[in-house]
Amino acid sequence: MAVTGPYGVALEVPDLEPGVEFFSDAGLEVQIDGNLARFNCVGRDDACIVLIGGAARKRFHHLVLRADSRKLDELRRAVPKHGGVLVDAPDRFDSTGVWVKDPFDMLIHLVDGPPEPPLAAVERFQINEPGHVQRVNRSGVPPKASIQPVQPLRLGHMLFYTPNVMGSVTFFTDALGMRLTDHSEDTVAFMCTQKNSDHHVVAFARSRGVGFHHISFEVATPDDVGRGGRQLADKARRGDWGFGRHTVGANFFHYIQDPWGSWFEYYADMDYISDHADWTVSNYLSEDSLYNWGPEMPHDFLHNYEADDLESVVAERF
Repeated sequence: MAVTGPYGVALEVPDLEPGVEFFSDAGLEVQIDGNLARFNCVGRDDACIVLIGGAARKRFHHLVLRADSRKLDELRRAVPKHGGVLVDAPDRFDSTGVWVKDPFDMLIHLVDGPPEPPLAAVERFQINEPGHVQRVNRSGVPPKASIQPVQPLRLGHMLFYTPNVMGSVTFFTDALGMRLTDHSEDTVAFMCTQKNSDHHVVAFARSRGVGFHHISFEVATPDDVGRGGRQLADKARRGDWGFGRHTVGANFFHYIQDPWGSWFEYYADMDYISDHADWTVSNYLSEDSLYNWGPEMPHDFLHNYEADDLESVVAERF
């Protein structure tokens, strides 16, 4: 397998300041170098979000994925065979690994780097349920004053807009070695690595053009999803969606809208795939493609602002 996991995303934005405030409030660390701002989870060095300042408007720049160094030559041969193009690294970005444009002009950097370090174990989230009492003689929820602000533990997945969902799936499968986990017809699809993967590390939603929808970070418990989401939503004062739970992937979620109309997600308890050969791909009805339960979805949750004309906003739905 070529791709072994997620690494990050780079976005062009007009001004760094709103992004620095938002992602810092979300619990990420920041390093600023001129018109570049790099964000990482506390205790981790990987730049999971890079903002490039000075653009006319927010725009997706490139996706970064971890790759197996032993498979890079094979990947270089496969990309042109499946409609992609090998390209040079953009200015000020690492030229190592492999830079690729997919058939829909999506820029991807395959990073030749070490595997992501495992997370330290946390206290188990215990639920008392009929016939299974696990939490005995102690309170399940501490007082608010004793709870530290929620911090993301690691980058989990990213979702992007594409004009051809199944075409993107085909390229990421045949050229990059990823695998389809589930989809809803040709409107949304979820992809994992071949082994030892969250249910999805990359996902695609249909739109008129390529764009960035959301980035998602794992936190320790469903309480942290709800608590972190509420804290960030109160600070950002933009749209939010949650607390809820997805059908596809089964994770608890809370989304908060970033300064440019795309989304930041806290999640916990996602399906895990040890070997894709043992997973059964499902084609879900549209009613299950977004969520199993939760509050009403924001009106612009599925809107690709990057595909708008500068003069008008046109609502989109799957």
